[in-house]
Amino acid sequence: MVNENSGKGTQVPSNVDDMASYIDYLKSIARKWLEVWEREKVYEADPDPSREKYFITAAFMYPNGPAHIGHARTYVIPDVIARFKRALGYNVLFPMGFHYTGTPILSTASKVASGDENFIKSMATAFGIPEEEFRKLTEPLKLARYFHSISKDAMRFYGLSIDWRREFTTVDPEFKAFIRWQFSKLKEKGYLVKGSHPVGWCPRDEMPVGMHDTKDDVEPEIEEVTLIKFVDNSGKFYPTATLRPETVLGVTNIWVNPNVEYCVCDVNVGGGTEEWFLACKAAWRLSFQLDLKVIERIPGKELVGRKVINPLTGREVEILPATFVSEGFGTGVVMSVPAHAPYDYAALRDYVIKYRGGEWGDLKPIPLIVVEGYSDVPAKDAVERRGVKSQEDTEKLEDATKEIYRAEHSKGTMREGLEKLVVKEVISGVRQFITKSINGVPVQEARERIREYLRRNGYAHIAYELMNAPVYCRCGAEIVVKLLKNQWFLDYGNPEWKELARKLLARMRIVPEARRSEFVATIEWLKARACARSRGLGTELPWDKGWIIESLSDSTIYMAFYTVIHKIRKYGINDTQLTPEFWDYVMLGKGSIKEVSTKTGVSEDVLKELREEFNYWYPLDSRNSGKDLIPSHLTFFIFNHAAIYPPEKWPKQIVANGWVLVKGEKMSKSKGNVMILHGLVNTFSPDIVRLAMTLGAEVEADMNFTVELVDNTGSRLRKVEAMIRDLYGKCDAEEEGIAEKWIVSRFALHVRRAISELENVRVRAAGVRIFYLIPQDIEEYLRMVNKPSKTLKRIIEEWIKLMSIYTPFIAEELWRTIGKDTLVVRERWLSEDELRKMMHEDALLKVEYVRRLIRDVKEVLKVIGKGEGIVVYAVPKESYTHLLRVAEIISSGGRIGDVMRYVAKEMGVRGKDVPRVGKTLLELAVSMDPEVMNMLKKVGGIDEVGAINELRHYVERETGVKVVGIYRADDPEAPDMGGRKRQALPWKPGIYVTGAE
Repeated sequence: MVNENSGKGTQVPSNVDDMASYIDYLKSIARKWLEVWEREKVYEADPDPSREKYFITAAFMYPNGPAHIGHARTYVIPDVIARFKRALGYNVLFPMGFHYTGTPILSTASKVASGDENFIKSMATAFGIPEEEFRKLTEPLKLARYFHSISKDAMRFYGLSIDWRREFTTVDPEFKAFIRWQFSKLKEKGYLVKGSHPVGWCPRDEMPVGMHDTKDDVEPEIEEVTLIKFVDNSGKFYPTATLRPETVLGVTNIWVNPNVEYCVCDVNVGGGTEEWFLACKAAWRLSFQLDLKVIERIPGKELVGRKVINPLTGREVEILPATFVSEGFGTGVVMSVPAHAPYDYAALRDYVIKYRGGEWGDLKPIPLIVVEGYSDVPAKDAVERRGVKSQEDTEKLEDATKEIYRAEHSKGTMREGLEKLVVKEVISGVRQFITKSINGVPVQEARERIREYLRRNGYAHIAYELMNAPVYCRCGAEIVVKLLKNQWFLDYGNPEWKELARKLLARMRIVPEARRSEFVATIEWLKARACARSRGLGTELPWDKGWIIESLSDSTIYMAFYTVIHKIRKYGINDTQLTPEFWDYVMLGKGSIKEVSTKTGVSEDVLKELREEFNYWYPLDSRNSGKDLIPSHLTFFIFNHAAIYPPEKWPKQIVANGWVLVKGEKMSKSKGNVMILHGLVNTFSPDIVRLAMTLGAEVEADMNFTVELVDNTGSRLRKVEAMIRDLYGKCDAEEEGIAEKWIVSRFALHVRRAISELENVRVRAAGVRIFYLIPQDIEEYLRMVNKPSKTLKRIIEEWIKLMSIYTPFIAEELWRTIGKDTLVVRERWLSEDELRKMMHEDALLKVEYVRRLIRDVKEVLKVIGKGEGIVVYAVPKESYTHLLRVAEIISSGGRIGDVMRYVAKEMGVRGKDVPRVGKTLLELAVSMDPEVMNMLKKVGGIDEVGAINELRHYVERETGVKVVGIYRADDPEAPDMGGRKRQALPWKPGIYVTGAE
């Protein structure tokens, strides 16, 4: 390995066309500089009151497998921002931990221990580890630590600028003490309650489940449904599950699936027993919410043809067959409302065509809701608009259902006169209820009123359904909804807590801002959430032994723990000393330091140091994670910070990045397209993977990872490196002309824009600027000069600094190669004062003017063919007054007539030249880059003749013709060749080609 003080870098492979050799070279320098950085403790951050701090975190990983390509993206974004902030002079803390809590680690270890050969072979392949190694991971902690180690090594080699002193796991005794304190605080505030609530439930493991417990990390989405009980003449009930109880008035029939089995069940309701007909699978699922017993099983087809009574209208309706009815959703019995439910309309259309010769008769849709833009039967509109052929056309019907549901829920109103639909008062006074409470009211209000009315009168029951079913536990069992009793819940439905969360969100920056609405919606719909499990790794509830706090509940404020864990270890503080009083003082500044010291045995000096460390780093400046965690972890993060900490310690920003798609598909072990981080960096090199991850898509977008993307990124990086190595030693000319002023100004603009983009987390935009736009400008500069000057050498040095936040290893290597003896990752970017001094607006404008001239000449040559030379007519600087005045006229609301009057009166233009000049100036003023226009306003115009003279050789080189004459258009002695002299206007010279064909 080359010594870091040798002043030389590693030799680039001589065969530059061999990408494999180049990748090996990149990996070798990555290993070299990683060793140097770790020896120099470059990324260890300690409080420094003289410097502004920046504290950034990313979601710590769950090691039931190795870090993968999703982590590669989620972690490189905050790493780029962390490096950027360091380059601006901030004291930056970027820590990382590992999340062991929950059941996924148990599930994986259990499957390995069971000897499941298919699982072992497929996972070893997916994880890129030897099969014999994977077989040894039969114990949960051993498995977690194995993948923890692999993942940490991959993160290090990936170049993440992490302060590893602060690393911890969620089963460390110190962290458990911190979580016990957090939950005690929540309980004190009344945000942790015990009661009965619906939860996602694994019937095999007999425990609540959340996102981290399910296959593919799917959060069970639970919604309330209304079971409306239709009744037959013998008093037996046929409960129908619906999200839209207001539509019960328009029921024309009941649906059952003739191809599935139904169960007759005794159901304990309100102390009495009722006989219900339910699809057997639905009965099993509902048994986790209701006290029911199956007494008989019958084929679904036996229910077809029976008659039942609508409890709200008293109308007798028939039970009909429909294959779209799911035996596992709701009750397996569905009320049919063809006017307002596309599935019902399509199924009834199929039925009447097949069995009634197309005559609807008593099945004719019953209009209930008025909604703008639709006929009396909105479901028919949506079905016919999509060309739905039958009830089997599920994709189109799903889309139609969403459309009608949204439209009617948001702007629908119940019709007047609906009491006329009542043929018999099953419930006494129902007509009066409909007249007073339902007619003419918004759909949302009618929904609540009808549901509560039917409940009060014994004809409706509330149940809960999994809206994104099927969801599977990691053990393989299908998740159900269970009404869990005597369980501990985080009461996210608490109005006081919700209001705190809203206030925190309102003052927080969300990137991208478009995702704020998702946070708002999540805060509103969140209700009580089970926070403990009966098994899994993690922290026990301190007051209720046997319950383990689950993984999405102990990962909400752990960012605060990063601030002190290294000091807790440094001073040998054990978990028994980490009492509630300890955390109250360190985290909240509460209590007497003397009393806390006496009780915990921790010295006052140490307590003070820990408190100061926390105070220095908190609040958290940025929290980075994937967009899929908005409905869970990221919103819980908001709630818990609002509950525990005062407003001055509330986090400032959330960045929610998009997914990584692999060849256009979402990554999944079942699809076999999981890409592991240690495999990626060892196959393609850390710098190439980092650059691909940052340039592949902007933060908010999903990124499609392909081999082509990596190849293109590698080629770009190699081209940039070659440019720097080739140019740096050649930049020895002393000349400081217009080209030098232009390139240094352009570079200053790029730095300013990159800073702005990165401040707004536009990581791709800044990366494109650094790796594509800056080299483009350098190539342009080289075409302007005969030999590069020392100015370019200085720019290259600053350019390497910019590169270092994306590709730190190659930047470090180049920094050493050009003779620097510091570490580039410790270097600062140019300050605003330095950038201001680098700006030469006059040079920028002159070069832009000449480049425009070159483009115009090329266009002329395309039309007329070859020419021997060009004569250019340019206006004096004073003429820019007219262009600027026209721009002012337009920006203040003027029109083309105002421009024409100005041209005729103030410029003295006459006759047919007035519209030509006015139109040209108008087009220039409107089309000109606003930044260029602002510079023109600042400098008042440019010396066009001087600009062309200074860059004459550049014009000739680019156009391929000689500049044989440059004249001022206002010079009476200048010849008027081809009448081009009078056509010259500001920013648009007159051009005449000599010797044209």
